[in-house]
Amino acid sequence: MLIALGCTLLGVCVQKVLADDYFNPALLDIDNPGQGKTDLSIYEIGPGQAPGKYHVDVYVNNNKVASKEIEFTLKKDASGKSTLQPCLSAAQLKSFGINTEKFGQDDKAQCIDLSVIPSASATFHVNPQQLLLSIPQTAITHVPRDYVDPQEYDEGINALLLNYSFTAGENRGKGENGSDQRSEFLNLRPGLNLGAWRFRNYSTWSKTSGDGDAESQFSSVYTYAQRDIIALGGNVTFGQSSSPSDVFDSISYTGAQIASDDDMLPDSMKGFAPVIRGTAHSNAQVIVRQNGYVIYQNYVAPGAFEINDLYPTGGSGDLNVTVKETDGSEQHFVVPYASVPVLQREGRFKYSLTAGRYRSYDNDVEKTPFMQGTAIYGLPYGFTVYGGVQASQYYDALALGVGKNIGDLGAFSVDVTDAKSEMQDQDPTRGRSWRIRYSKDFATTGTHFSIAGYRYNSKGYYTLQDTLDSHTRNDDWETSDTRRSREEATVDQSLGGAFGSLTLSLVKENYWNSSQGMTSLNLGYNNSWHGISYGLSYGLDKNTRDSGDDNNEKTSEQTIAFNVSVPLDRWLSNTWVNYNLNSTKHETTQSVGLNGTALAGNNLSWGVQQGHSQSSGDSTSLNADYKGTYGEVSAGYSQDNQQQQLNVGLQGSMIAHAHGITLGQPMGETAALIEAPGADDTNVTNQTGINTDYRGYAIVPYVSPYRHNTLALNTETLPENADIDQAAKTVTPTRGAIVRAHYETHVGSRVLMTLKHADGRPIPFGATASQAHQDGEFIVGDGGQVYLTGMHEAGTVNVSWGKTADSHCTATYHLPTKADGPVLNVTAQCV
Repeated sequence: MLIALGCTLLGVCVQKVLADDYFNPALLDIDNPGQGKTDLSIYEIGPGQAPGKYHVDVYVNNNKVASKEIEFTLKKDASGKSTLQPCLSAAQLKSFGINTEKFGQDDKAQCIDLSVIPSASATFHVNPQQLLLSIPQTAITHVPRDYVDPQEYDEGINALLLNYSFTAGENRGKGENGSDQRSEFLNLRPGLNLGAWRFRNYSTWSKTSGDGDAESQFSSVYTYAQRDIIALGGNVTFGQSSSPSDVFDSISYTGAQIASDDDMLPDSMKGFAPVIRGTAHSNAQVIVRQNGYVIYQNYVAPGAFEINDLYPTGGSGDLNVTVKETDGSEQHFVVPYASVPVLQREGRFKYSLTAGRYRSYDNDVEKTPFMQGTAIYGLPYGFTVYGGVQASQYYDALALGVGKNIGDLGAFSVDVTDAKSEMQDQDPTRGRSWRIRYSKDFATTGTHFSIAGYRYNSKGYYTLQDTLDSHTRNDDWETSDTRRSREEATVDQSLGGAFGSLTLSLVKENYWNSSQGMTSLNLGYNNSWHGISYGLSYGLDKNTRDSGDDNNEKTSEQTIAFNVSVPLDRWLSNTWVNYNLNSTKHETTQSVGLNGTALAGNNLSWGVQQGHSQSSGDSTSLNADYKGTYGEVSAGYSQDNQQQQLNVGLQGSMIAHAHGITLGQPMGETAALIEAPGADDTNVTNQTGINTDYRGYAIVPYVSPYRHNTLALNTETLPENADIDQAAKTVTPTRGAIVRAHYETHVGSRVLMTLKHADGRPIPFGATASQAHQDGEFIVGDGGQVYLTGMHEAGTVNVSWGKTADSHCTATYHLPTKADGPVLNVTAQCV
């Protein structure tokens, strides 16, 4: 009251006032008086970064969902502050798992205002180039982790391609009885990509010579055309290929096939994993652990939840689920988990349909037409049902089976195949084959146990291949003994901590109407200590062969092996010394060697080995392998008291595309073509020995189909006259594609240019400079200096420092023909 009265009497009152921070642009005139003022409002009251396109990592509720180029524009928030906001289309938001339809947004909208979603926000962190989207659970649609929108699939470029591998060896015998031999082998895999179609061939040529004789042979192994059908989640193949082996044994054919492709599924939906169901009382955090490791963590909305996108772990072990509520309380429950190969996730349908003629390696065998169909379906409660049919002129078969995750007891599958066979010159027979598979992890003891009673075949059971192979023009054909049963068992036992692990495997076979049989037992122990790895193994192989009389031929072989590898990093980087021992009742072989990698990119592998055996005496071997931009070369030499051997190898690939021919290392099924014109001899990150060629092109031989693959150039290895806007590119190829990764390269001089007005005053600090022949802007620093890249010998630079007509100018420049260093210093007048 007294304060109010005093203010009235004095006519003045002093109050505390808060003002925004303000930078006076006049301070920039201290070093350069009269240079003029630049409009710095974007940095003063804005986000501190200019609007435009930025390559960012996109996070939705702290989960990374994409890495892509997004356009940002200036918008004012509720407080009137300008911020950079993303321009996101409805399709992009959908791919991020955000549902815009319930908020009245058009599916074709190209720039959706996130404010239409209550409580949604977007924050752009400039330095780490991250876009953080905070979206309420009500606007989140369930998208499996690592899901890739099919609209992002890239079918690649039209191209001719070739994989090749050539090896040659010469063997010179020692002594009077020694003989010389020479061998050559060429492997060719040509192909053609046209749109979504992949045309492939695999051919080989071999030649052997010695003692005055020479023999050569050419073979075409297969030829086919293939393309994917995204809508069906699979691909179709025409030509020569092999059927799947999920239900029946794989069989070669010439014809057509359509089959599902598991690689089209996200990693979190491949293989088998149980569905976890529960109830949350708040926006709870769900944590899933297996064998002590956290394998899943996410947040769920209040109410019933379902988790069906767990990554397959490749084994088994109960899933321990923790639900953490916002009030700190926790729920705990266990979901049993084990798997065998046939098990599928709930709702997953896997299929194949094959029709064609049987294709045998023996040209005398008839090309009998046949048909095969298989189906596998994942049911609720851990069940999987599967089956198939095979039909031909001489054969009919029906297979049915079921698999089950039986919780604490593990997982199993059992199937039966009923077949009717008509072997050549024999009466038709009918038989059945039973197959049982089982798997279980004992987490408390670290034991993984799997067994397959694979298979038990009744008398008269033949496979489709057995039957069709019998129909041959070869008069010497005889019915082979049919397998009665085959049992397999594998046990992996972890000994915990520093004690290593044990592996035991057993395979046993016997046959109908014959004493023929086979037993194979292998026991191994492996461990490591301070980088030193070592192993010990024992093997027993017993074979019984029917010799045609009462005396069966029996053989038994026992093998003991020991190996140890010691790193020499303390003295020699990337170098190891190793020792190997292999002993049987007839022979003992020992060797000690030194091997490692060399060169800056570790693209030269080498090895030296000295050995001794009872039969060959002392032996020495040398080998080296070099991986480079244009391919891979190898060479080796070995000798003992019986012979000398020299071998060389050359392998690589070639892509003929619209911009020329590019050579590279051997390619896998799906590859990428780096395209950075002018950036020659630039290293491709995480690719051994791969640099761009003299034109700026390179082949990345292996990329994953239907996945985001990040390909990056090492900017530290760029030529002095080249720069790139973005070092990393993301490609998402379809199967078999040659996908292009294009980098915007600026080839030209690097220039530190001083820009001045006609009266000699420097251009204001903070002005932006741009070149007509390339996108992007450069910021003018103190004294009118600006660093420019990709500069032509002559040209113009456009400069702007405000919104008025007199806040723009153009500088014309001519670069000197001689440079004193990597960066040219140039002064230009801006008018």
